[in-house]
Amino acid sequence: MQLITNDKFISVEHRVLANVAGPRISVACFFSSYLMANPRVYGPIKEILSEENPPNYRDTTITEYAKFYRSKGFDGTSGLLYLKI
Repeated sequence: MQLITNDKFISVEHRVLANVAGPRISVACFFSSYLMANPRVYGPIKEILSEENPPNYRDTTITEYAKFYRSKGFDGTSGLLYLKI
């Protein structure tokens, strides 16, 4: 969301606070680009870009982003830094 909104909506680090009353329920969603590579290119929405609001990120594919994200390891830094212009 941060990428396509050009930082209008900022991603936050995932945090969970468990309630003292009641069970905690989590839902995980996963996707993979290994089975069917998708050539679709993602980047900031062109309609919200202007001279006053230039793109903060370059365009990328899910395959390219996932390859970088896996190669960097889980060091706590955002994978978006790789796409920052």
